[in-house]
Amino acid sequence: MSKIKILSLFLYSLMLVSCQSKRVAADGGKYNYHFILTKYVDSTRDRLIPVAIYQPVNLKVGNITPIIFSHGYGGNKGDDYAVDYTYLLEALAEKGYFIISIQHELKNDDLLPMDEPFKTTRMPNWQRGAENIGFVLNKIKTEFPSLNYNKLAVIGHSNGGDMSVLFAHQHPELINKLISMDNRRMDLPRTSKPKIYTLRSNDYPADEGVLPTDEEKEKFGITVQFTDINHSSMDNDANNEERKYLISKIVEYLHEK
Repeated sequence: MSKIKILSLFLYSLMLVSCQSKRVAADGGKYNYHFILTKYVDSTRDRLIPVAIYQPVNLKVGNITPIIFSHGYGGNKGDDYAVDYTYLLEALAEKGYFIISIQHELKNDDLLPMDEPFKTTRMPNWQRGAENIGFVLNKIKTEFPSLNYNKLAVIGHSNGGDMSVLFAHQHPELINKLISMDNRRMDLPRTSKPKIYTLRSNDYPADEGVLPTDEEKEKFGITVQFTDINHSSMDNDANNEERKYLISKIVEYLHEK
């Protein structure tokens, strides 16, 4: 690695907070939170990882659950983590959850392959995402040690759901709950730890083997919820009714014992 690149990465690592604001909970919300945009650097992979953090104002209050969120594929535009799922992330923050939303694709990354078999062609993208999740988890454990990591929830939509599912396969011991918002390619883990939930769209089917059979759902307690919502309307394109439904189901899953 060149001296210039090393210096650049070092300077980025010192930029713990590039943008921070305090948000007041809307009507029906209980908790105020700080909204923070920052960048982490994984020097072992020479990888910049932009993140958006929704931090409860008082981390000492209650038993705070951390959530790691992964966006769907946005064509490498580079701002999906901060602008595409605000309805959901803000709603969860107002309920007292600590949320960190990861930007997985950068503008100079290779585009997501569109040729099959996807489990082969897209695996490098998913693996990079799983490594991003692992790196960010270690960072927040260091920076926010008071969070209850025994309750860690990992949530992802579409391609970000596939990344989250892969991470759950690789590190099941780190996760309490996995919530997939219509991932379509990676097989959901057949396990009762972590607890598995998935919200399915009404227009795009999952690949064969992604969803558990009825027997597997019963054996492992996996929740598969089919919805009337389009795959592409689980982000901010969702209408008000769809937003309320998705928020209510995810909060239900997070509250479930």
